[in-house]
Amino acid sequence: MWAEAIHSTVDTGNELLLLLGMKRSLRPADALHPYGHGKALYFYSLLVAVYIFGVGGGLTIYEGVSRLLHPEPNPSVAWDYAVLAVAAAFELYSWKVSYRELLARKDPNESAWDEIIGSKDPTVFTVFLEDSAGLVGAFVAFLGIFLGQVFHNPYLDPIASILIGVLLAAVAFLLGRESGALLVGERTNRARIRRVKEIIASDSRVEQVGTVLTMQLAPDQVLLTANIQFRRPLDITQLEASIDRIKAALRKQDPALQQIFIEADHLPQNGDASLNKERDRGTEAA
Repeated sequence: MWAEAIHSTVDTGNELLLLLGMKRSLRPADALHPYGHGKALYFYSLLVAVYIFGVGGGLTIYEGVSRLLHPEPNPSVAWDYAVLAVAAAFELYSWKVSYRELLARKDPNESAWDEIIGSKDPTVFTVFLEDSAGLVGAFVAFLGIFLGQVFHNPYLDPIASILIGVLLAAVAFLLGRESGALLVGERTNRARIRRVKEIIASDSRVEQVGTVLTMQLAPDQVLLTANIQFRRPLDITQLEASIDRIKAALRKQDPALQQIFIEADHLPQNGDASLNKERDRGTEAA
């Protein structure tokens, strides 16, 4: 029960950290942060992982080991069952809400696990994983208390506490890995990259789509750079019009593409001297 109390307290603190991260990530871009503050959310979600691991996992394992060394009888089993039942009911409701949100965001050909691994919004997969761990933790706590009473074994309850701590540590490790990848500059999901290539290739002036690089700046903000080979002949005016048209099409189809940089490659070798100069240095548009 102490393990579950610690678990619930950590969950509450996590939600507050995520809310703070969401609020700070909405601050507009400035001179020091020209691409905005979207990654603040990833930083705070990483703090959530550290919080779960250090406070949640660490304290529950410590509590379990302490009770293993000094076992005590549990005189209030009825209250334990009542508290666990209420806690499980709330966790189940929250889990259903987070699971529906997870399903709504995933692609049709993806599983829920694919969305957790590939999601760029930590507020969704963090809450879902926490609620899942909460349900499993409540069940483990119930088994520890119930089996301890049935077999008159005072060690089963603290063993359950240790298992809950290990579960929290595993969830923290997964959250830390996903949040850390987003914080250091993870690409956007494959489906978005595929759509970007299709939109660019559909333009009549495009001959070939080269390298497409992306970085997730926030759940709804993506930085995109694309190297495009345009059809010949093409002058500077036509090139600029083509780039503007492609950027407009990309933003129309996917508003998350807020920062777009396009480089024209393999331009005509003859013709306008200024065009050859642009080819040598690369044309970039934002």
